[in-house]
Amino acid sequence: MKAEAFPPVLVQMVRFGLVGALSTLIYAAVYWPLATFVLPYPVMAVPIAFGVAVVIGYGLHSRWSFEGHGRTERSRATQIRFVLAQTMGLLLNAIFTWVLTGPLFHGPTWWPLVPAVLITPFVTFLVNRYWVFA
Repeated sequence: MKAEAFPPVLVQMVRFGLVGALSTLIYAAVYWPLATFVLPYPVMAVPIAFGVAVVIGYGLHSRWSFEGHGRTERSRATQIRFVLAQTMGLLLNAIFTWVLTGPLFHGPTWWPLVPAVLITPFVTFLVNRYWVFA
């Protein structure tokens, strides 16, 4: 079946999920070694890993995930909204990391990857769909 046979939001969610899965793997591949072996505090690895994932994610999301949705041109304003949306995701992941590995729980560095995979992608999908690429 062609993608046109499905509701546009479903197609976008599937595409967003595929790109998000790749972005999440990139985030985890950068975050975990830095948090575990390099940096003194795991939360310090979050912006570095998130930055790498955002750069790759913007290109894929703007050209494929939300292809044909909203404005056809991707303006400077779209790029700024994307960065703001990703900053919200960055802050969510930083909070998860600080709470789970910090003074409250003292958990292992992999714990924050669970909410980073299960919560952050859904929040950022909604923000991207209804604000960034609207």
